[in-house]
Formats: sequence, C-alpha cells, structure tokens
Amino acid sequence: MTQKLRVVLGEDHPIVREGIASMLTHNGIDVVAAVGDAEELVRAAELHRPDVVITDIQMPPNLTDDGLQAALRIRETHPGAGVLVLSQFLDATYTMELVKNNPSGVGYLLKEKVSSAEVLTDAVRRVSAGGSALDPDVIANLVSRKRTSGPLESLTPKEREVLGLMAEGHSNSGIAAKLFVTVPAVERHVTGIFLKLGLQQAESSQHRRVLAVLKYLRG
Repeated sequence: MTQKLRVVLGEDHPIVREGIASMLTHNGIDVVAAVGDAEELVRAAELHRPDVVITDIQMPPNLTDDGLQAALRIRETHPGAGVLVLSQFLDATYTMELVKNNPSGVGYLLKEKVSSAEVLTDAVRRVSAGGSALDPDVIANLVSRKRTSGPLESLTPKEREVLGLMAEGHSNSGIAAKLFVTVPAVERHVTGIFLKLGLQQAESSQHRRVLAVLKYLRG
C-alpha cells in the first residue's frame, strides 16, 4: 500500500484552515498538524518532518510575512520538505524570496485561483516530488518586470511559452497537452532553451530544467 503524503498546514483563519485540511484529507493526504501561528508551524515541521508544508504569508504573531519567513526557515533546516504557499497577495518580492535559490519543491498559488480540491492536491503532489507549482499570474507578474538584455532575449516566443509552462511545473507531456503539440516538439523546444541559456552541460535534464526556470524567474 502506498504511504500517504504527510502535510503540515499553517493558516490563521480557522474556517479556511479546516476547509483546506478537509479537502486534503478527502483526497488521500494525511494532514499531520494544522496550526494558526508561524512559530507553531516551524515547531510542527520539526516534530513531524512532513513531505510538504503549506502556509499562508501573513500570519501571527506579527501578521506581516511571518508565514513566508517560517517557510524559508523550514526550507533551510529541512531541505527535503516541499513548501506550498497559499496567498491572496500577487507580489513578486514574496515569490522571489521563496524561489531565489532553487524553485524545486516549491509552490505559490493564489487562494482565489484554487478552484477545487484536485487543483490543491495536484500542487501538493507536484511539490512533494520536487517539482514546482507556480500560479500563472504569479509567473506573469515576475516576468513582466523590466529585463536587461541577456540570454532570455534570444528565446523565440514559443520557447518562452514552453519555459513559462515549465515554471508552472508541467512535464513535457503536460506542456504538449497544453499547447496541442507533440511531446517530441516540446522536447525540441526544451533542447533549444537549454542551448540558448548555456545549460547543455548541466548534470541532468531535471537539473537543467531547474536552472532554466530560475533564470526565467530572475529575468
């Protein structure tokens, strides 16, 4: 029997917290702790060593970016745990804080865009597997910032589209389905992206994907 994914949840609004926990539980994910405070979140992650930590950004005790800072601390001390941020804030600063060193095992979704339990559980599973789950609006907000000239400028519009979908966390087959093209066509675009970004010598395809996404998000 496959072991359930284990999640620690941080959300200061009790009704929202209970709703998220209920959605996850009904979709086969084990919510081992659900807390309403950023400091409690860090302690719960230390105690339970979950596969994924889900957190809001603004949480007690200070109601600023306590949840985000807790997530960063957990990423530092438990690098094997994925982190999924659920927020109402479309803020490039928050997103870049989360992904600035490595976008693997990280998600940032806007609460208003989580339309179903399936969307949420898919993001949790993606992040747990070391992938990314970034909301398209979050990515658009990041890449709309003023860019200096560089390797990204050499990408074709289609390559940019493919790279954007890579940043959202889609596999080659997922990108092919989104763009209504074949998987080999996507693979050719991905190879072109790696070449133009100077990543053809990186250790593995997955590592190259991570580095490409990071370059894309940094601009």
